[in-house]
Amino acid sequence: MYRIREVDPQDEEVSDALAELHQLTFCDGTRVPDFEQGYWWIAFRGLKPIAFAGVVPSTHVANAGYLCRVGVVMQHCGHGLQVRLTRALEARARRAGWKAIVSDTTDNRYSANNFIRRGYRLFEPASPWAWQHTLYWRKELV
Repeated sequence: MYRIREVDPQDEEVSDALAELHQLTFCDGTRVPDFEQGYWWIAFRGLKPIAFAGVVPSTHVANAGYLCRVGVVMQHCGHGLQVRLTRALEARARRAGWKAIVSDTTDNRYSANNFIRRGYRLFEPASPWAWQHTLYWRKELV
């Protein structure tokens, strides 16, 4: 039904698809990430891109990746795509030699619950990087 593949954001079609997915899934004006950094995945239903995820080197935690985006088009929510995308980027992070993945959520209980399902735990970073009411997540990659 769905297939997920790691993509090359240097490819113009891929970059356009990532930007379009970001616009469709982050309707709140969230800044578009630099797709040329880190590793990126797109989930497809047939040939249509319907979800994406990205992990970049963390600037806040040593030897860790920062799960900077996971977005699923609304009509495809509830099919486990966020969990599957997270699993794919964790495998890539291990191959990159990172020891952990960190991320954050703000007012998004669905993402928070998916982090819990994948074994992420709340933590307090030495220097918080987001909003005052942000939850910070960490998973050790052993």
